Amino acid sequence: MKWYSKLVLPVLFIVAWDIAATLINNAFVLPRVVSVLAIFTTPFEDMFSFGSLAENSIISIYRVSLGFIIACVIAVPLGILLGRYQIFEDFSDGLIQILRPIPPIAWVPLSLAWFGIGFAAIEFIIVIGCTFPILVNTIDGVKRVKKSWIETAMIYRANEWQVMNKVIVPAAGPAIWSGLRVGFGIAWMSVVAAEMLPGTTQGLGYLIMQTYGWGQIQVVIAGMVAIGIIGVLMDLFFQFVQKHKFRWESLDK
Repeated sequence: MKWYSKLVLPVLFIVAWDIAATLINNAFVLPRVVSVLAIFTTPFEDMFSFGSLAENSIISIYRVSLGFIIACVIAVPLGILLGRYQIFEDFSDGLIQILRPIPPIAWVPLSLAWFGIGFAAIEFIIVIGCTFPILVNTIDGVKRVKKSWIETAMIYRANEWQVMNKVIVPAAGPAIWSGLRVGFGIAWMSVVAAEMLPGTTQGLGYLIMQTYGWGQIQVVIAGMVAIGIIGVLMDLFFQFVQKHKFRWESLDK
């Protein structure tokens, strides 16, 4: 499939949107496409004293990046440990399976109770949201490493650290990277939801909620589009690395 074929549906959606907005003729219900695009032509312009689109986007990206890094530091080493040693996985699996399905937004009351209103509460929601996808994919990737590879390394008298560092982690790399990709997507959704909490003063979620209160639906939609664009760009990055760094995975199948 050619790359431009992927643009057909989005273009049709935009055309249908503009036709619907013209027929409805109510900017509070559905603004015209041109009014939304106008916001992207002035991304550094302050929006009703709530900050610019660019400024709030940068704040959200920073929050997601920090929370994502913290989650990686926790989930990847823990996932490798649990995937490698069955006794540890058996001991912790029950707790993981209970906590894993809980959506990040459900942690909001506890995050506010534990950390109060502000940066720490937002970061907690991001970390809790993306930790489990990374953890589960890492465990699964480590467990799927071919036993013959590990046995071969041990025949050549590789110690446990060498087996882990030279065989298990590289072989589990594609699964771990897939977990990072999914985790980042959830982190991005989590930060937008967290930024809509009372007391938040910056971020795309904050901008959307505040401008909605002012009836500026074109800004709300522009914020949503910005969220989508940033999410797509980051996912393309993950896909690019997976395609080039783990090219051997497709050859091994």
